[in-house]
Amino acid sequence: KNINFLLPEYDILFNWYIIYNMERKLRSPLKNTDLQVIKVDNRSELGNFIRLPWQIYKGNPFWVAPLIGEEMKFYNPHENPFFDHSQVTLFLVKRGHYLKGRIAAIIDQNYIDFHHEKVGFFGCFECVNDNGVANLLFDSVAKVLREGGMEIMRGPMNFSTNETCGLLVENFEDSPLVMMTYNLPYYSGLVEGYGFTKAKDLYAYYLSHPDKKIPERLERVALKLQNRNSFSVRKIRLSDFEKEVKRIRLIYNSAWEANWGFVPMTEAEFDHLAKNLKLIVDPDLVFIAEVDNQPVGFSLTLPDINYALKRLNGKLFPFGIIKLLWFRRKISRVRVITMGVKREYRKRGIDLAFYYHTFREGYAKGYTEGEFSWVLEDNYMMRKGLEDLGAEIYKTYRIYDHQL
Repeated sequence: KNINFLLPEYDILFNWYIIYNMERKLRSPLKNTDLQVIKVDNRSELGNFIRLPWQIYKGNPFWVAPLIGEEMKFYNPHENPFFDHSQVTLFLVKRGHYLKGRIAAIIDQNYIDFHHEKVGFFGCFECVNDNGVANLLFDSVAKVLREGGMEIMRGPMNFSTNETCGLLVENFEDSPLVMMTYNLPYYSGLVEGYGFTKAKDLYAYYLSHPDKKIPERLERVALKLQNRNSFSVRKIRLSDFEKEVKRIRLIYNSAWEANWGFVPMTEAEFDHLAKNLKLIVDPDLVFIAEVDNQPVGFSLTLPDINYALKRLNGKLFPFGIIKLLWFRRKISRVRVITMGVKREYRKRGIDLAFYYHTFREGYAKGYTEGEFSWVLEDNYMMRKGLEDLGAEIYKTYRIYDHQL
């Protein structure tokens, strides 16, 4: 564990000291013009690492600041079970006291074992518009990955496809929805300038129905197939949450196993993710499909909590919680974040039934806009289904490869 300086428990006051100290340094006079690579190995530098995006995106109306407390947990090996099977090394580039960029080098042993590929990753990439800074960051990751025996550097992954990933390469004038990334337009130039090439594009589809009318054909066909193929669709039972999570994890690891970039989630990882999502999930928008009372598929749609988080600027206390509760009531967009069916139960119309029930419940709750993301560029079956509903690609995210 390269991030081993965090204790299992940390106090809020110390975290705010880190943030205050970092902001003070940012206001300090420039002492030298040399770029310096810093390996993050103490809590103060981790505070700098977490706060850098506030500097990069200052004045940008589309960026959504993450909650600082959640970021501290994300990078804490005692809080995030991803570290149980992975090595993560964080780097900063500074000029004097001024932060210029950050990056993470990631070696995920579960990915290596599952895909039998010597692929390492870069993630959490933020940088000023300077190729020299970007190159230093990528060089630092490449060195770690080579020493770990990796042959390909891939990214951005934060930390895997089970979290947030991809570099936004079009449509920078719209805020990201929940659990999607955002970056400035020049980022692709920094990445490609280092020699990265496209590995895969991920699409985000958009659909708006202000009239709240379910497509007639969808309703007719979905209900017909549901009756003909003898499957049922029900909402998640929060009263039986732990068992429901286990059912969904088995479906998830089975339904996505053939997807590009997929890594099965451990039980600890899935429980950790479910615990976090439970705070924002709308149980009326989470569905499980069953055949003979056995779960065979599930669909997860989340309200776009980013609409509320955007007003908090990363701070939940003391007044952020009030803003969160207030603006959460005004959310009109949702993100269909994941939808999957076990292989042997596909082509029965379960996916159409999920769409139908999501439309019906979403409109009843007042949601009128939706993003379906992300979808692999070569997942033609899902793309066709979305386009038949009238959805259109409105954002593209790119994963890059670099031969080591």
